[in-house]
Amino acid sequence: MNASAQSVKKLAAVSDLIRLPKQYGTLLVLWPTLWSLFMASNGWPGTKLLVIFVLGTFLMRSAGCVANDIADRNYDPHVERTRMRPLADGRLRVRDALFVFFALSALAFGLVLFLNPFTIALSFVGVLLAVVYPLVKRVSHLPQVFLGMAFGWGAVMAWAGVTGGLAPAGLLIFVANIFYSAAYDTMYALMDIDDDLKIGVKSTAILFGKKVYPALIAIYVVMAALLAAAGAAKGMGGIYYAGLFLSLVLFLLTVRGLRKNPTAGGAYRAFMDNVVIGGMLLAFVILDFAL
Repeated sequence: MNASAQSVKKLAAVSDLIRLPKQYGTLLVLWPTLWSLFMASNGWPGTKLLVIFVLGTFLMRSAGCVANDIADRNYDPHVERTRMRPLADGRLRVRDALFVFFALSALAFGLVLFLNPFTIALSFVGVLLAVVYPLVKRVSHLPQVFLGMAFGWGAVMAWAGVTGGLAPAGLLIFVANIFYSAAYDTMYALMDIDDDLKIGVKSTAILFGKKVYPALIAIYVVMAALLAAAGAAKGMGGIYYAGLFLSLVLFLLTVRGLRKNPTAGGAYRAFMDNVVIGGMLLAFVILDFAL
């Protein structure tokens, strides 16, 4: 194989490593970040902040995927869904993945340097959360909670990026995202539950067991309550609360659909519903300020 063909093959592997064709994960990180960004800025954060946080979300989600695959490189070959990942099947080496991780992190940090000093300081916590999350599944049944912290840290940074500090509404959005992530990632974990039990990987899907559906309902209700409290702290109007209520109804219908179709395909569809509903809620946040 000539050098050109090898380069193309490696670039394709890097694309798979950072999930470039599968940007639903980026959207799940982006939604709470933008809920916070638009609320903190009273409806329009400006082009500069919007570009920084959208690009930063893409870069850090991609870096998080790399960190996850490095940590899981000895587990992924034993899970049907992940056995063809680049580190699992040998297309990339760990040193290749580390280079990609540090390159992505450096680019994201370059964006953060355009923000205020407090937000720059917060960015180091975000990197730490992204690195620690993949390790949690070895020792705890709550990796989905840590995923929520990692995915929701953008909401904290967005609020700080606009205001230079923190406020109850921004922190409530962060906590709400922990529940949001716990719900959709529990659904995602249901796809791997048989393989995870065999290899000893822990998850909330395993923890909840036969009570997973009532647990998901409770998680979504708490998430909605926290977002309602965030709205009250910010002084949001009726359009926001109407959107929040509609979102909760749709989340509960998603759980109902999963209960009726408790297959891997059903779990994936339920997971993907969260991408759409999270984006819809952002639309209601924006509309509440615009109308």
